[in-house]
Amino acid sequence: MGATRIGIRDWALAAGVAAVLVLAGRAEHPAGPAVAGYALLAAGGLALAARRRAPVAVLVAAGVCAVGYRAAGFNVFAVAYLVAVYAAMRAGRRAATVATSAALLAGLPVAAMVSGLSAGAAFTQARGVLELAWLIAAGAAGEALRQAERRADEAERTREEAALRRAGEERLHIARELHDSLTHQISVIKVQAEAAVHLAHKRGEPVPDALLVIRDAGREAARELRATLEALRDDDTAPPPGLDQLAGLVERARATGLDASLTVEGHRTDVPAAVQRTAYRIVQEALTNVARHAAAGTASIRIGYRPDAVVVRVDDDGTATAQCPPAPGVGLLGMRERVTALGGRLRAGPREEGGFTVHAELPVARVP
Repeated sequence: MGATRIGIRDWALAAGVAAVLVLAGRAEHPAGPAVAGYALLAAGGLALAARRRAPVAVLVAAGVCAVGYRAAGFNVFAVAYLVAVYAAMRAGRRAATVATSAALLAGLPVAAMVSGLSAGAAFTQARGVLELAWLIAAGAAGEALRQAERRADEAERTREEAALRRAGEERLHIARELHDSLTHQISVIKVQAEAAVHLAHKRGEPVPDALLVIRDAGREAARELRATLEALRDDDTAPPPGLDQLAGLVERARATGLDASLTVEGHRTDVPAAVQRTAYRIVQEALTNVARHAAAGTASIRIGYRPDAVVVRVDDDGTATAQCPPAPGVGLLGMRERVTALGGRLRAGPREEGGFTVHAELPVARVP
């Protein structure tokens, strides 16, 4: 069950059992003080306060107290020990419970003989202190509750796994629908627009601005759709994007006409998958923003490996300035959320010399 703090209910139960035992002992010996016997009765009950935190220790303590007050002449039913048996079995301590109970069943007749009874009377009274049927019932109740809790945990875990599986299947279904319904149409628009621009250039005719806008929009739509499909298919069945895929990401950016470069500094060690995935997404989103908003000609990507972190920096020479920064969008917000989730830091804003920079530090030693 693990270590838990002793709460008010634990103390209340322990105090209640201790009071019942002391009152039972007082009813049996109304005239005799028997201070040691009363102390053992109370101690056996109060020990139950720690039954969740230390079930075996409480089991042994309750058993020792039962033997002790029986040796002192108190023929009081071992209620505290039965509660301790229930708690120990619920905690899964079967072997300790069986061994301690066997020792107690053997020790009670001896304790009764120490109090002055004959062997026959000692065995008879020992059964009065701890009936075997009650002992079995307490252990069975604890074991039954432990099994019920275990089955409930397994059912909850199964529900979570089923929900994750359904979510993954739904993502793949959406990806297939998008691919089947949009990819072909967007590709046709892009190819036709590029062909029209090419023919106009070949014939020496002016290219209408609307046609250029359609061509650029088709390219951007195809790129965004591809990124969306990759994100939807990014589940446990496919390897997540990481640092090894950055070169391909930069090559695709170059194919759009952007002069992109990738520089790696430092020695790469074991980088967690979550850090690799976040670094890839930061570079991907930064390059997407460059293509969409910056009107930049060049972009430089730097990956720095440090013993405690991976540093990602993307700079461009676009139109952003300190006096005219770009409006923050969902992309930058997503970057910040990813970095914050890893306990890292992100700085994104215009550069003094013009253009925009994205600088992220991703810790590798304390990934959640």
